Amino acid sequence: MSAAESSYVAEALKAALARGEVGLQVAAYLGGDLVVDSSAGVLAEGSASPVTPETLFPIFSVTKAVTAVALHVQADRGLVDYLAPVADYWPEFAVHGKGQTTVLDVLTHRAGIPQMPDDATPERMCDWEWMTSHIADLHPLFPPGQMSSYHSLTFGWLVGEIVRRTDNQRRTFGTFVRDEICEPLGITDLYIGLPASAQARMATLSAEPALIAASAPSDLHRVAMPESVDLIPPIYNRPAVWRAEIPGTGGITNASSCARFFAMLANGGQLHGVRVLSEQTVRRLATLRTNPREVDRVNNGVRWIGVGGLWLTGPEPPFDPIVGPVPNVLYHPGAGGSIGWAELDSGLAVAICHNRMFAGSFDANRNPLVDVGRAVRKAAEAARG
Repeated sequence: MSAAESSYVAEALKAALARGEVGLQVAAYLGGDLVVDSSAGVLAEGSASPVTPETLFPIFSVTKAVTAVALHVQADRGLVDYLAPVADYWPEFAVHGKGQTTVLDVLTHRAGIPQMPDDATPERMCDWEWMTSHIADLHPLFPPGQMSSYHSLTFGWLVGEIVRRTDNQRRTFGTFVRDEICEPLGITDLYIGLPASAQARMATLSAEPALIAASAPSDLHRVAMPESVDLIPPIYNRPAVWRAEIPGTGGITNASSCARFFAMLANGGQLHGVRVLSEQTVRRLATLRTNPREVDRVNNGVRWIGVGGLWLTGPEPPFDPIVGPVPNVLYHPGAGGSIGWAELDSGLAVAICHNRMFAGSFDANRNPLVDVGRAVRKAAEAARG
């Protein structure tokens, strides 16, 4: 990255810190080249230890993009049929009227079971078998396939268990992601289940008061994300949660590793000659689900979600203002403002990780990372020459 390119990003990171960020990273790939890898701030509020490119951050629902891709790997191999009932792969799931719920219903947040089990706790959330057995026993709140209800937490175990059940080696989900996605692509620091050897590099989360207020009980939001397992620092700063395989919200990474994952998508399913997904599958991921303007029952708004579980910029707002109105973008935001995206037309892939969670990421005026996204695009344009 040239001095001019670096200045775009450095100034944007400085401005984000002035607006309340504590520590953050941004990385971008253009084609197969890492063109941005910058960091700023400190590991925790009140800390003097700087964030470096090697610092690790929780990324919350950005994890869902990785989890969805793991399922698409199995589909590309002919091991999963999107239109097949989930129960074909997970027979215990068929109870309480869920027998005809399809894999596509799950990917598009229309499986009808956004709710967490009533007695979920952080400790139980860290127990894969407890979570999957209790999710399999849930009664749907809506007829499968008919209502958009963002599966804030359950999405991960639903998708992850299908992957695990169709894996001939019966690996844990985090091991599958490491073996089939990360290691082939040379991604060194993307974890679903943090190893003890990496724990010392973790940043500490904090949150603006508005984020905690936004988590107040309302409608189905609190059912999908109970207070006992909310996406807040007191829970996601726990080492036991870092170590657990929580496939919807528990990913831990740094910006360069996360951006490398999205670079695979931005380059049609491959990177540096290593193919993870077919080009046909990546093109399909950019297809909006049916009835895309339906108001989601959990988020109380329209969300442009693709048939493969990733979010799209859609034909008009709302979409995350960091991504902007660029067409043919696959992305996924995370609670508190983390984000990763892949621009299919330009080949640009970007990830932003941080430790100061904020509310209202879809409000461009309140989102301190919007200018970081713009700076990365300027740096990428300069890199193109």
